Amino acid sequence: MVTFSDMRHQEPPIGRRIDIDGRGIWTHRAGQGDPAVVFVPGAGSFGLDFALVQERVAEFATAILYDRAGTGWSQDAALPRSATEVTDELRAVLRATAGPVPYVLVGHSLGGAYVQRYAQRFPDEVAALVLLDPAHEDWNEYMPEVLQLRAEDMQVVDLPPEYIASVREQYTPLFSAFPKAIREALISRHLDPERLMTGMREGLNFLEVLEDLRAGGSRPDVPLILLNGTAIDPSQAQFRSQDQLQAQINASRRLYASVVDAAPDGEYRDLPEATHATIPLTSPAAVADAVKDVLTRHRRR
Repeated sequence: MVTFSDMRHQEPPIGRRIDIDGRGIWTHRAGQGDPAVVFVPGAGSFGLDFALVQERVAEFATAILYDRAGTGWSQDAALPRSATEVTDELRAVLRATAGPVPYVLVGHSLGGAYVQRYAQRFPDEVAALVLLDPAHEDWNEYMPEVLQLRAEDMQVVDLPPEYIASVREQYTPLFSAFPKAIREALISRHLDPERLMTGMREGLNFLEVLEDLRAGGSRPDVPLILLNGTAIDPSQAQFRSQDQLQAQINASRRLYASVVDAAPDGEYRDLPEATHATIPLTSPAAVADAVKDVLTRHRRR
């Protein structure tokens, strides 16, 4: 029996926690119809960041949000976790909430790596993929040397006060379209000192996750749409020059073009109004449209 007396954070504004292997995992389900669509957030993001997307997708399909253990409103867990642990947990969440296989998996950033790994491990359980600026094992092959990922960069560091202040300033307009109760809870939870560090903690084994993808073999032949946020993130500008950030965007375009070219039913879509981090917040209609399109392609097969 799971108890949550050890949870230090406030209760979620919507949704519920379910017992997954003795740990409380937050989920929220809306809509109906198969295949179900599940949203897998990036490092430091919450399932509820997809609330505006879920509202749109629930008009034509079952739409499920969730928080990985140790993130959002789910029970704490030691981080980082392996891709196997995360995808096993995701599979258990889907079995408890989503109905019959297969599923449409929507993954953002690190969540994009996890859904690709899920597709490698359980190809018969995946109907389609929507990837939002996904992590990919070929990242370093496309990036300039200064932007390549290195093991020594995978560490938890203290965030400077100016970074935290900039995040606070960004959240008010970013969440302005959310209902008030959800908006205030999300901003408060994102700025919680423990959850603010979650993204770095999840990313400590980022290179190992990418190696799992590289060793995991091909992705299944399913409809795939990849969305790329190509606006410069002002919070990243505190750590990189404008030229470096633009070089990263240009390289990501080339990388993602290669990803969709390798997929028999792949498509790339550019989102010039969104940054890497803000796709679910600034472009909910574009994400929902991509989900609808891959569902249509799946049903035609």
